[in-house]
Amino acid sequence: MSGRISLGAALAGQFFLLLLALLLPDEARADRSLTLLFAGDVMLDDGPGRLIARGGDPLAPFAAILARADYRIANLETPIAESGRAHPNKIFTFRSRPEVLRVLQGRFDAVSLANNHSGDYGQSAFLETIALLDAQGVGHFGGGRDLAEAHAPLWIVRDGLKIAVLGYNEYKPRSFEAGAGWPGIAWSEDSQVLADIRAARADGADLVIPFMHWGWEGMPLADARAAAVVGGHPHVTQDVEIHRGRPIIYSLGNFVFDGFERREEKTGWLLRLRLDAEGVVAWDTLEARMDADGTPHPVLGARTPCGRRGGREVRACTASDW
Repeated sequence: MSGRISLGAALAGQFFLLLLALLLPDEARADRSLTLLFAGDVMLDDGPGRLIARGGDPLAPFAAILARADYRIANLETPIAESGRAHPNKIFTFRSRPEVLRVLQGRFDAVSLANNHSGDYGQSAFLETIALLDAQGVGHFGGGRDLAEAHAPLWIVRDGLKIAVLGYNEYKPRSFEAGAGWPGIAWSEDSQVLADIRAARADGADLVIPFMHWGWEGMPLADARAAAVVGGHPHVTQDVEIHRGRPIIYSLGNFVFDGFERREEKTGWLLRLRLDAEGVVAWDTLEARMDADGTPHPVLGARTPCGRRGGREVRACTASDW
């Protein structure tokens, strides 16, 4: 009899703890957290592509750092395909061979397609890129088979934390934009971006993070309750600011890219966001320096932007726990 009472008491206690956990407000469950990495432009044609063809791996110097994060995102600055024809009116066009997927797989969980090179080889190569990413289990956002898919968020759900990441481009040619019946990228129309952020919130997102290939002002996005705003495109790192407690990183610069001469163009940042249900707990950056092949190397002694929740100013930190 005493054994049955003990078992019943134990089960009742477990039920009470479960019920209490379900009833507690979000603030009392603040241990829900996730570490999210953002890398800038990853271009796997030209020098990086030749390195991969020789059996090399341009992401090898960052492999251990990438492996320690919960989720990793990069801007894929190239279609990955064998089909298509180069855009006739662009000076620089990229197309990476499908073999490059072996270096992306397991290193990045998802990539943004929202940039001014995704359509370099036309719609057939763009659709082939999506199919190859799907086949390898690499997520993608900021582009799709039609307009609705291009504007759909990337959903990250871990330990009860639900994050929506949106991708947009606003640099020509606009002909790369998706339409109701054709594939392409998501274009950065101000009103549409704000509507997408609000829609993601309505769909249950705890946090929304836009990843922009841009020149657009970041403050309206933060005003729309984006947890952070991450940007790229100009091939150099740019300013960081805090707006209403939310970080706006205007440009991460390049991450895997060759063909540049200036030091600024060979330098990028890897961004780390520590997130909970309330937003960004802390954020920091790690400098990446690219060699002649476009391979990035971590510069652990560099002082780069960082910040914490409640901080009103951007600080400079030296990487210590990457």
